[in-house]
Amino acid sequence: MHNSFTTKLLLLAFSLLLTCPLLAARVDTLDVPSSSMGRTLRAAVVLPERYKKAKKQAFPVLYLLHGGSGGFRDWLTKTPDKTLLHRLADQYNIIIVTPDGDPTSYYFDSPLVKTSQFETFISKELVDRIDNTYRTVRDKKGRVIAGLSMGGHGAMFIASRHPELYAAVGSMSGVMNINTATWKVPADFAKSRAENLARLLGPPKNGDAPYPGFTMVTLADQLKANKLPLILDIGVDDFLIEGNRDLHRQLMANQTPHDYTERPGAHTWDYWENSLPYHLLFFHKILTANQVTVL
Repeated sequence: MHNSFTTKLLLLAFSLLLTCPLLAARVDTLDVPSSSMGRTLRAAVVLPERYKKAKKQAFPVLYLLHGGSGGFRDWLTKTPDKTLLHRLADQYNIIIVTPDGDPTSYYFDSPLVKTSQFETFISKELVDRIDNTYRTVRDKKGRVIAGLSMGGHGAMFIASRHPELYAAVGSMSGVMNINTATWKVPADFAKSRAENLARLLGPPKNGDAPYPGFTMVTLADQLKANKLPLILDIGVDDFLIEGNRDLHRQLMANQTPHDYTERPGAHTWDYWENSLPYHLLFFHKILTANQVTVL
């Protein structure tokens, strides 16, 4: 009887192994020197299982940016499902890079703070480091960028400035207007973020978009001119929804093709965990059309 019970347990364990896929993707942590900032930052690199088998194959890359007050491991540690990036990397045979963007950089090059040059870091120094370390598609046809919140702004802003680098761009709950007066947040939080932006960019100009050229609601015509595929989404209870709706209206008015969605949800990791697979599907179609997907 004991042997029969043990056998049943072993069979159950084996069947669980068959039905629960193992984490096949590998995660590297990379030091990335930044000459523009005079310091070294870090990035996590999720390599799909296929990467170690297809040794002569170049892989497309998704650069995935974190939000405000965050860090480079957020996408790996804060989603309710800690296997999300591993599974998506394996599903689409894509390398996913999650770099450090400092807590409140907003991913532009600050004209005032030498140690905050994140447009240069993300668009040049990081891309060079990744392309020289891994087997990547070293061309815009195989490179996409997305992010959440502050990282949504960063992805859109950097892609708007460097359309020659990316095949498509995505924003999840992005800060499409960095004017904190348009955010539905407590006054002290808005004040602290506004003071940070003044530290990075100088005194704000008057009006609804006090930093023209640095905020997406002033760049709709640039997005049209660049002709990059765009995907934006936001939760209906998100405090940043008005900025997203504003940009969406502008893109409709100037007839810029884009994928815009509002879904149930707020500014939460539950929302972003649900959102990211839609972005990967959107990107996969474009990468497939570009003939750079790995089978």
